[in-house]
Parts: sequence; structure tokens; C-alpha cells
Amino acid sequence: TMQSAGHRFRDVEHHPLLADNESYEPSPSPSEADMADRVWFIRDGCGMVCAVMTWLLVVYADFVVTFVMLLPSKDFWYSVINGVLFNCLAVLALSSHLRTMLTDPGAVPKGNATKEYMDNLQLKPGEVIYKCPKCCSIKPERAHHCSICKRCIRKMDHHCPWVNNCVGEKNQRFFVLFTMYIALISAHALVLCGFQFFSCVRGQWTECSDFSPPVTVILMIFLCLEGFLFLTFTAVMFGTQIHSICNDETEIERLKSEKPTWERRLRWEGMKSVFGGQPSLLWINPFAGFRIRRLLLRGKKGGPEFSV
Repeated sequence: TMQSAGHRFRDVEHHPLLADNESYEPSPSPSEADMADRVWFIRDGCGMVCAVMTWLLVVYADFVVTFVMLLPSKDFWYSVINGVLFNCLAVLALSSHLRTMLTDPGAVPKGNATKEYMDNLQLKPGEVIYKCPKCCSIKPERAHHCSICKRCIRKMDHHCPWVNNCVGEKNQRFFVLFTMYIALISAHALVLCGFQFFSCVRGQWTECSDFSPPVTVILMIFLCLEGFLFLTFTAVMFGTQIHSICNDETEIERLKSEKPTWERRLRWEGMKSVFGGQPSLLWINPFAGFRIRRLLLRGKKGGPEFSV
């Protein structure tokens, strides 16, 4: 612990603070407007592979449903209704995935653990500040350091390789939508597979599909396995996320059995805090707040992530 300007600056891992004469130059803290216009992306090999696999599996499911089951069907309205519904769910799921992956989860600015920054905080005498020795930043309450993102993340729930990002304060809503839409699309695919198997068996596999019976069976079996695994995983994750939001507790805090030092929100207040405002269709809309100009600006690389 070190006394400075009437308050204490404590290193969470008991490493020495940066001295005033050290040559470390912190990166300038961007304004809120600048942060809103940035796209976050983590350059992690495992995460990028998992993210690509997620997209490929959704595309595979869409291919089997559309070209193996719906287009060969003689029931026009059955094909149209289920095709539109399935593809809409697929678009919503992939959009939620992109928003989760490309949204800053609540990263604390690097290198702001300086005496000048600390003096500007106007802290009360004796107040303790925690510094993360790994990213040289002042660590807010409920923030945790992610070894993959190499940043402290506000209200970090966990790092998910399937979205190649941390789930934190600013992108938890999109992650919840991603798990919800993947669970719905998986359940829909399983129902369609059930109807298709019944129809093919009853029709003795004649005119069941444009593909040969063995190929049709193999494609549908793989889709059933994929749908069952993804439905189980995402439904459990969706329920866990909603439970955490209602209890105002992150997964890390739950696993560490941390006693809350903050005033917990009521269940409904927690939902409104994550999803924003009063209940509306915007809660389930992954496009809410999206601005296309974010994708048109030039990227600036820095560390394990780059911002646009």
C-alpha cells in the first residue's frame, strides 16, 4: 500500500506501482464518442477458429433445411413459412454473434494508473484504489482481467471462444440474444428433421428429397446431432445468463463466491440495465443502436485487439 495525495493506491497483486520517473507512456484515453464509433476485435487464433466454425455450422443447417427438406416439399405454404422463419432466426443469430464479437465488452483504458489520472479522480482521503499490474490500469469495482483480451473488463462474466470475445458490461445483451436465437433455430431444425423423417419413411423415400436416400439420411443425422448439441448448450447458457442478470451477479463472482460489496439491483432492474429501458421489441433486436459508419472507418491496430 502506498500513501499518495491523501488516498491509497493499492496493487491487486502487490506489484510495485509505476514510479514518476518511469518512461511508460499511457495511451490517451478516448472519449465516449470515440469509443462508440469503434469496432472491437480480438486477434486470438482459437477464438477466430471457433467463430468461423459457428458460422459454418449455421450455414450448414440452413443448407440442409432449405435444399434437403423444404424446397423438395410439395406443400408450398409449409416450405414458405418454415423457410422464412428459419432464415430469419439464422440472420438474427448471426447478427447477435457479430454484435457480441465486435462490441467492446467494457474494457478499462490501458495505462491510466498514473499519479496525474489519480489526482483527477478527486478521491476522498483514505479511499483505496486498485491497480491491475497486467495492463497498468485502475481497476474499477467488479472488473476482472482477461488473459486473452489482455484487458480489464467491467462486469466480466466470462471469455467465450465461440464469440471470440469476453462477455461483459457492454455486450452481454447481444450474447444473451445469440444464445436465445441459436437455441430457437436448433429446436426448429430438430422439429423439421422429425417431420422430414416421418414423411420420408411414410413415402418410402420416393420423391423425399432431390438427394439420394443415403445422402439425405447422412445430412439429416448430422443436422440432428448438431441441433441437439447446440440446443442443449445454448439453452443452458441462456438460462444461466438470465439467472445471473436477475441476481446481479457475474459468472466469475458466482464461481469465486464473492460477497457483494455493491448494492444489488432488483431482478427487473437488472434486466432493464442489460437490455436497456422498458420492455419492448428492441430487447430482442440485435440491430438496435447499430451504425453502419462504424464499419466504414479505418482500423487502428494496437495490442491483441484493434478498433475501428
